[in-house]
Amino acid sequence: MVFTSVVNFVRSRGPDEFWRKRRIFKLASHFIGRRRNCYSIAIRNVNRALAYATKGRELKKQDMRELWTQRVNAGCEQHGMQFADFQYGLYQNDILLNRKVLADLAIWEPRTFEALAKISQQLPEKGEYSRTLPAT
Repeated sequence: MVFTSVVNFVRSRGPDEFWRKRRIFKLASHFIGRRRNCYSIAIRNVNRALAYATKGRELKKQDMRELWTQRVNAGCEQHGMQFADFQYGLYQNDILLNRKVLADLAIWEPRTFEALAKISQQLPEKGEYSRTLPAT
C-alpha cells in the first residue's frame, strides 16, 4: 500500500485485519441478524459454534457405538443369547469382528448372524486355536 502521509500509514492495520474478519464473517454467513454482520458479536458466536461442532463430533461417535450395541443386542435376543456371552464366544473362536460389522450383519444378513450365534455357542477344543505363539 502506498500512503501519501505518515498519519495514514500509522492508522492502517494492513490486509491481515481484512482477511481475519473475512474468515469470521464467512463462518457466520448462515447466522441471522447482527450475529452475521457485527464483528464483535459474530466472533463470539462463531467461537461458540466451533466449540459445539467439536463436541458434536465426539457425541456422534458415542451415539453410533450405542446404536451398534443395541442392534447386536437385539440380534442376540432373537437367538436366545446375551450380548456378553455372544462376544465372548466369538472371541474364543477367534472371530474378531467389531460392533459396526456385527450390527450390519444383524440387520442385513440375518442368516450370517445366526451362523455366528451358533458358532459363538460352541467352545473350541484346545487344539483349534489359530492364534498361538510360533514355535521358537
